[in-house]
Amino acid sequence: MKTLVFLRHAKSSWELNVDDRNRPLSENGMDRIKKIAKRSSLVFENADQFFTSPANRAFHTASILMHKLKIPFTKLQVSETLYTFDGSVVLDFIHTLSDELDAVVLVGHNPAFTYAASSLTTSYLEHLPTSAWVKIEFEQNLWKKIKEGKATFGFPKDILK
Repeated sequence: MKTLVFLRHAKSSWELNVDDRNRPLSENGMDRIKKIAKRSSLVFENADQFFTSPANRAFHTASILMHKLKIPFTKLQVSETLYTFDGSVVLDFIHTLSDELDAVVLVGHNPAFTYAASSLTTSYLEHLPTSAWVKIEFEQNLWKKIKEGKATFGFPKDILK
């Protein structure tokens, strides 16, 4: 059995004149991911590995979440491949994960995450908002064979009521 969590980066700031890759989190985004971490801790605590896009907003989201949950940073790996907006690239990344990993968290971007999550579950996902997560549990034991997983959704509007 494999478990995959897609976590979309927290809300970014458009105040600085920087390129997309270097856009930071907004103050609201930082506050929100801390609350998400606290209220969704069980979703993330048992992950074998975290992979994040190298984009500032994604890396910072992963770092805040892991720090808040006291997850060792040795479990965090930056992957250039996850700096994409193409869902098929994310699916290819997932299918090449080591089968020694049973539970993986990916931190990255839309529309790639919405597409990839929708492709791996029978549940409908129209849009994955910032700071939202989708946890998908699969019956399969090989990442290259995963399909039709059971999804659980964590949207900030529901979690932070």
